Amino acid sequence: MSTLQSDFDRIALVSADGSLHNDHYHKFLLRQLPSPCHAALEIGCGKGEFSRRLAKRCERVLALDLSPEMIRIAREHSAHLPGVEYELADVMQVDLPAESFDCIASIATLHHLPLREVLLKMKAALKPGGVLLILDLFEPSSVVDTFLNPPAMALSVALRLMHHGRLLPSREANAAWAIHESHDIYPTMTVVRELCAAILPGARVRKHLLWRYSVVWRKA
Repeated sequence: MSTLQSDFDRIALVSADGSLHNDHYHKFLLRQLPSPCHAALEIGCGKGEFSRRLAKRCERVLALDLSPEMIRIAREHSAHLPGVEYELADVMQVDLPAESFDCIASIATLHHLPLREVLLKMKAALKPGGVLLILDLFEPSSVVDTFLNPPAMALSVALRLMHHGRLLPSREANAAWAIHESHDIYPTMTVVRELCAAILPGARVRKHLLWRYSVVWRKA
């Protein structure tokens, strides 16, 4: 966790477009929200991009991250949204109240955590009828994944050009992400699907471009 904290403190300071790939799927995730949504939890909120969008749909949002720099920036950008509370925390060390959230979301975070344990923790904290939303990265492991790499790369470049007017990230951002990715480990889709079948029966698991997958699950 200390290594991750250092990684993301560094990334927060130099990477303006570090979450472009995740932001691309925000609208998809927001379409899955329950209505009404009184209380939402985001695990691994980063600079708060998705938390701020949740705050427009939910009465109260609790957003957790273990990077002090990410939390600092998130708070600065969210001063106009009193319904969002940012907390510096490792979710595996936090006691989440049982059946307390209408929505629990996590974007590009669960691959840093013990997947089975965090899924069980999220499931327990979700209200009956609540929705679990996951967007994360997977390890390509099939021929189909190989063929998807070129269109994914093209989309990645197009997003950066559209939003930041450049084809490549800055040298500083590229170096910060390279350090982090040198010790990143991703699950295969087989592992994700097997865990979801065991823990989240009926979950919709979907593979996306940009090396992401999503899980949408409504608690009975």
